[in-house]
Amino acid sequence: MADGLLELEPLPSSPGRRMELVITAVRTAIDQGRMKPGVKYSVYQLAEVLGISRTPVREALLRLEEVGLIKFEARQGFRILLPQPREIAEIFAVRLALELPAARKAAANATPALVNALHEQHTLMRQAAAAGDETLFAQHDLRLHDLILQAGNNSRSRAIVKSLREATRLLGASTADTTRTLADIDAEHLPVIVAITAGDVEGAEVAMRAHLVNTGRHLVSQAIPEGDSDLDADEIWTSIVG
Repeated sequence: MADGLLELEPLPSSPGRRMELVITAVRTAIDQGRMKPGVKYSVYQLAEVLGISRTPVREALLRLEEVGLIKFEARQGFRILLPQPREIAEIFAVRLALELPAARKAAANATPALVNALHEQHTLMRQAAAAGDETLFAQHDLRLHDLILQAGNNSRSRAIVKSLREATRLLGASTADTTRTLADIDAEHLPVIVAITAGDVEGAEVAMRAHLVNTGRHLVSQAIPEGDSDLDADEIWTSIVG
């Protein structure tokens, strides 16, 4: 199969690490639809359009392969991947195990600084939802969850969830469809913030569980190819998450 066309801007001159710039460029291209899942691209092609050597490109792609966003193929080729339904359910099983305790701890230690940060982030989410900006919304969503994980005082949990969210990032915006808008997703976060602000430990866990389960089930359903009658979203979810 011929390599897919790449229309990316050359990387700007920067004192930062070229590998990190390549990672950002690839993620941005995916978010904007300029690099598509399943299409074969090449290391040489990407290095050429970005205007840099192949070494930092390979390093960046290795990092992206680690989190499951790309898969290398023969002759320096690679493809953007979408997580499979079962993988998504597994990811949310782990997220539930890590983010529910974090929500409880955040509620038990709801400092004024944390409460203000959560409300500020939620305001930004609401503004992005009103503007229909899915990319910006996803960024603020990620930051809000990270604030809660940070309050949970477990840096390893934060790192794990960040990696897991990268693995489902390609599907993040697609959870907003005709049945679940950005405003709907935004509204799911409000009970979490209200419970944490009130110091309601049980309520924070219940609200976080409801949000993660709803999001996970949507992603599992949407990851099943249309017309594939051999896969059932409810069965996949129940078998893994319960």
